[in-house]
Amino acid sequence: MQYAQIVLPLNLKGSFTYKVPEELMSQIQLGMRVLVPFGGKKIYTGIVFELHDNTPDNFVAKEVISILDEKPILPEEQIRFWNWLSDYYLCNLGEIYRLAFPSSLKLESETYLKLKPGVVVDFENLDVNEMYLIQALEVRQLVNLTDIEAFIPKKEIIKTINSLIDMQYIEIDEKIAEKYKAKEVAYVRINDEVLSNQNLTEILLKLNKAPKQKDLFLLILEKQTEKPDLHIKKADLFEDGYFGSSHFKALADKGLVEEYYMQKDRIESYEGEIEEIEELSEEQKIAKAEIDEAFEEGKNVLLHGVTSSGKTHIYLEKIEECIREGKNVLFLLPEISLTKQITQRLEKKYGRQLGFYHQKLTDFERVEVWRRIKQNDIRILVGTRNALFLPYQNLGLIVVDEEHDSAYKPREVTPYFNAKDAALVLGGLYKAGVILGSATPSVESYYRARKDKMKYVFLNERFGNVNLPEYELINFKEAQESKNVNGNFSLRLIDAIKHTLDEKNQAIVLHNRRGYANVIECETCGYVNYCSNCDVVMTYHKAANEMKCHYCGQRASKPRTCPKCNSENLNERGVGVEQIHEEVSKLFPENEVDRMDIDSMRKKFAYEKLYEKIEDRETDIVVGTQMISKGLDFDHIELVAIPKADSLLYVQDFRAEERAYQLITQVSGRAGRVSGKGKILIQTYNPDHSVFQLIKMNNPAKIYKYILTERQKFHYPPFTKLIMIELKHTRDDKVDRASQFLGSILRKYLPEECILGPERAQIARLNNLYQFQILLKLPRGKNYE
Repeated sequence: MQYAQIVLPLNLKGSFTYKVPEELMSQIQLGMRVLVPFGGKKIYTGIVFELHDNTPDNFVAKEVISILDEKPILPEEQIRFWNWLSDYYLCNLGEIYRLAFPSSLKLESETYLKLKPGVVVDFENLDVNEMYLIQALEVRQLVNLTDIEAFIPKKEIIKTINSLIDMQYIEIDEKIAEKYKAKEVAYVRINDEVLSNQNLTEILLKLNKAPKQKDLFLLILEKQTEKPDLHIKKADLFEDGYFGSSHFKALADKGLVEEYYMQKDRIESYEGEIEEIEELSEEQKIAKAEIDEAFEEGKNVLLHGVTSSGKTHIYLEKIEECIREGKNVLFLLPEISLTKQITQRLEKKYGRQLGFYHQKLTDFERVEVWRRIKQNDIRILVGTRNALFLPYQNLGLIVVDEEHDSAYKPREVTPYFNAKDAALVLGGLYKAGVILGSATPSVESYYRARKDKMKYVFLNERFGNVNLPEYELINFKEAQESKNVNGNFSLRLIDAIKHTLDEKNQAIVLHNRRGYANVIECETCGYVNYCSNCDVVMTYHKAANEMKCHYCGQRASKPRTCPKCNSENLNERGVGVEQIHEEVSKLFPENEVDRMDIDSMRKKFAYEKLYEKIEDRETDIVVGTQMISKGLDFDHIELVAIPKADSLLYVQDFRAEERAYQLITQVSGRAGRVSGKGKILIQTYNPDHSVFQLIKMNNPAKIYKYILTERQKFHYPPFTKLIMIELKHTRDDKVDRASQFLGSILRKYLPEECILGPERAQIARLNNLYQFQILLKLPRGKNYE
């Protein structure tokens, strides 16, 4: 007897045991999709994760209904990858299944009714509703509950069905319908019989009374005669509005033309010319040789290259080698929408061999990419973190670009996992080399590489011997005391921007705070507008003239008077990117100033339009949040200004200094990429701060040494493992008691110094859920069971 462990798309622990029918034993394999019953009459699409002959002790296993795939849809490497994710991140396999598979590859079940085979119905004992239903089943064989509503009153449906089931005339069936439908495109052609058997002159004479039909017929005939192999798309005939569908229908009714359909991928492949790969510089050749050596030794690589050092050139060389060896490549990016330039560059190198997989694709488009990967039609896949789950056949290389980016480990998506670490594990399962690349690697990756857990490769020069940008610290406190300021800008900063614009170059202004003002405050009574769902103050957005909560999305109109004391003395506190944009626009009224943040980029193609404006030099200054540090690679950006740099440091997070360094360095890399005359102005109240001083020195080794020393002193990663346990509930007292109880249990098994809390979360209430946290700091190398 054979049994299978099946993973279902449900948030339930582990897999479920099913009996494999004798007729399916020779067909069933690991990684196949199967239909199985679960919970009464429900049917789900499961994945076969294990086959064995161990008979269950405490229950009788249900049987697998059928197998949906001729070959396994999930490779064994992916099965082992799912198991690792489940064990390491303490998530259920069903959660992973729901995330990994496009929903259109999971079949849906609807309740249908059918007559029992061989049943003889005694109509004399049936009422009117029962007779209607039996007659419908005799004609249509299967009827679902929605169809029954057409001829039986809703309140009588359940009664009628139960009665017929009791009489054993009908039974419930589960009709399984696959959601995915291939895209079909309509094409047209002249009917073959017309061309072979009829005189074209006679046809045209008959069409003289319908000139538009005649013109359409001649247009189709001309296209078909010029290129017999050409498929004429129907929609193209109606583009200019001269012809309509009625003209084509009239020709079709006369038997002169016909319509046919062909399946077509929803994602258009690149059809342009393929460019050659540029030759590597000497430093890049040395770096590539080190990567080759590391791969031969079975090591992964951290490629640490200063901004504009040409890391992408090295990626392309390694990709080229991989393709020549007949292997496939996964190129991970943190956010596909912010990396337009690199994706265009890869398209021009690899054309139709390239595929994309990210959150902006429709579900049907994801299915098509999945199937092309399964058929090995895509050799290089560019995607975000979910691309890790595709069924790669012969994976030889994984590139994780901008490996430090927090988008690789979002907390709001379940199941939670770090895509960078997962890529390293997936590479090991496929025996593929993994390159982690960044100008500002995460401290953990840097430490791991320096401890020889992976190969450390450093590119210290920009490509083409272009100079790195020059940093300047501006003491804003001194500027204020000497009255050399205009709003949030020192006169030195204003002069630098003006000088850049006078030289016909472009500038970036970074301020990593959304909205216009952090809070609207009543000067009379001190009232501020809190979100009703969260314990946070709502941010004022001037462009929309409303208050917004950046956590739950709640919106409210801006108050005209204080809701508490009716005072009109309301002031805006704090500075957001909208306010900085407004100030810059007033300071430079004759120049084009654009804003780039999540609020201004919501419209379709907003990123692409702004990129084109920057590239065509139609904008002079771009003011934005951290978005502007990603993907902007333009020749004429010469200045980066950070007017309120202190706000990057004063965050309640042990990674605040690391992230401030990464953001400043990344945005600095946008300047002077061609000229080598880039200038970075950091305006701060505390220019002597260690982070700012180390950034100014442009010495990555020193700043990593400083951060690692601080981490070791206070027992933070990479010297310890951190586990954050969050407890949430709608009632404050319940979650408080539960967290205290859990804390007391943990203290029985772990040393006191390893446990911090329980404490209220930094935001005590979020989306009407009260939050308590327990932080575990576990020294590396010690096991606690």
